Amino acid sequence: MEKQALLSDTGPHDHYGSTSPESLPASTAAAFPEAPPDEEWASAPPVDMLDDVVGYEGIAAGGEGSYVLPPINIAEGVPKYEPSPQKAWSIPTVTEDMAREAFIQFASSVCCYSTRPAKEMVFQDLRAYNTYRYRLESFTESRSTEWKMVPYKGQFVDSNAYGIAPLPWDIIVERPPMFQNDIRKVPVPHTSSVKGCSECMALGAKACIKCTATGRVKCFGCNGRGYQLSDDACIRCNGTGLQRCGMCCGRGSKPCQRCKGRGQLMLFIQLTVKWQNNIVEGIADRQSGLPLEIYSKITGQNIYTDQQPRVYPIVAFPDHQVNQASQKAIREHEAQLLRTSNIIQQRQTVEFIPITQVRYKWKEEEYVYFTCGSENRVYAPDYPAKCCCCSIL
Repeated sequence: MEKQALLSDTGPHDHYGSTSPESLPASTAAAFPEAPPDEEWASAPPVDMLDDVVGYEGIAAGGEGSYVLPPINIAEGVPKYEPSPQKAWSIPTVTEDMAREAFIQFASSVCCYSTRPAKEMVFQDLRAYNTYRYRLESFTESRSTEWKMVPYKGQFVDSNAYGIAPLPWDIIVERPPMFQNDIRKVPVPHTSSVKGCSECMALGAKACIKCTATGRVKCFGCNGRGYQLSDDACIRCNGTGLQRCGMCCGRGSKPCQRCKGRGQLMLFIQLTVKWQNNIVEGIADRQSGLPLEIYSKITGQNIYTDQQPRVYPIVAFPDHQVNQASQKAIREHEAQLLRTSNIIQQRQTVEFIPITQVRYKWKEEEYVYFTCGSENRVYAPDYPAKCCCCSIL
């Protein structure tokens, strides 16, 4: 999940409608086998082994693959959308009774705190800081292609004799649930071919470099002399000065690692489909004095959700920072994501985080604490009656 920070950062937080099985005509739905295990997909063929495939000219062999932008007809298929009705916002407040009860529960939950300050305090001031967390999620699909190869073991070869290879965005790949990251790798139909392994000249084996294909190496017991210092014949090599090569077990050759000893390779174009939930999230901080890292520990109340193929910027929220954040996030996601992918669905939410600063007096001294989040959790860095330094949230 890719996140970007927006507004007052609380730390790192990651073209509509990719073609779905329901929307594609049956003629474009090419069948393909399940992908082999991951290790079988690791090899990239040499450039001189590649054939030209219509629609896939010039793609890479191995590496990260080359991104394929969605065709224009997918981008043009974006339905018209309207701004969601933006209601009259109702923001709850914290009363003195609520603030006192939360403070008493807080003091009671810490073994080294006395509850007397919470019970005996005199309120001086309650100040609400209406704080909002804005979040934009853009669920995208990107497709890339690259040449791959696996050892040929007699498996079915889906060559161009079975038809013309479909273009990357015409291949139906089952989509995961919305806003969930996933990745799928499948062979492009009708792009497979079998060729002799260039690494071993299609022999399935390569000469052992340690023994230069002889299967024998100099005896390490007598250093190749054939006899010991006492002039007795070396018992390790029976006086020959040579012993079996341990690298090839005396065969003089080793199975080719590229083709796994098969002598042949199956080449094909691999399609990688990546779904990613890209997130922008940030806090509209009202300068309450509450440390920003505390916000990641508290939850708020979701007061606005808008989910569409494309969301419309929020324009009438009471806090202008949220309106600006919405406009900026939507603009940036479209500019950044559409370079390589297709935005399938967007969702934006506004979460209200109640933050109340409480000033109180106890034993003629003034102190401050905060009630935070929907649970009215307390942050009190200077609690007056404690036996150790453990101000917690």
